[in-house]
Amino acid sequence: MILQLQPAKLIKRYKRFLADIKLPNGEETTIHCANTGAMKGCAVPDDTVWYSTSTNTKRKYPFSWEITQSQDDHFICVNTLRANQLVEEALHKGLINELSDFNELKREVKYGNENSRIDFLATYNHAPDTYIEVKSVTLLDSGHGYFPDAVTTRGQKHLRELMDMVSQGHKAVLLFAVLHTGINAISAASHIDPTYAELLKEANAAGVEIIAYKANFSLSRGELDFNLVEKIPFIER
Repeated sequence: MILQLQPAKLIKRYKRFLADIKLPNGEETTIHCANTGAMKGCAVPDDTVWYSTSTNTKRKYPFSWEITQSQDDHFICVNTLRANQLVEEALHKGLINELSDFNELKREVKYGNENSRIDFLATYNHAPDTYIEVKSVTLLDSGHGYFPDAVTTRGQKHLRELMDMVSQGHKAVLLFAVLHTGINAISAASHIDPTYAELLKEANAAGVEIIAYKANFSLSRGELDFNLVEKIPFIER
């Protein structure tokens, strides 16, 4: 995936979807933030914000916060919409070995008993349907990656749905898309959402496959090329 980006300095993030930034010329402006999470460690004042510009003239805020370049020089994709785009691209390129050779890939398919939509449904000619739930990982704490960064009842629901699919004879995969260059292994954040962590243990024991792939970032002259290419370990704690 290639994005055309411009840099600025973060002043503050607020109201979940907004952030104030200072442009290189000293001008201050407000940008849109497509991230509903806590963004712990991803929104520190004076971090470098890399933003894209929309061509939609009807948008109130034409700039979108895409990447944080932290003061430790880590790159973090904070636009959670990019996670599914990266996964879809990687799936079609055959970069995720556990999910290759499918016959068809569908997005946002309704399923389950709790009114859910699966991120991707992969169908095969001679294998069970595979339900793929994607989670974006950006929380780095003491050199280790964690999910979630806030209590997620929605995430808890998704784990129950995935377990139900396995019980019906399908394959279910929880795919962590790691979008932080400082993260090289991840675990459930039991210190943040113990219910999610326990459900994840149950899901793993029930046959839900848990895998994590990390994105690489290459930024040159405002052009960002990043892809989901590197498998990293999920460590149950």
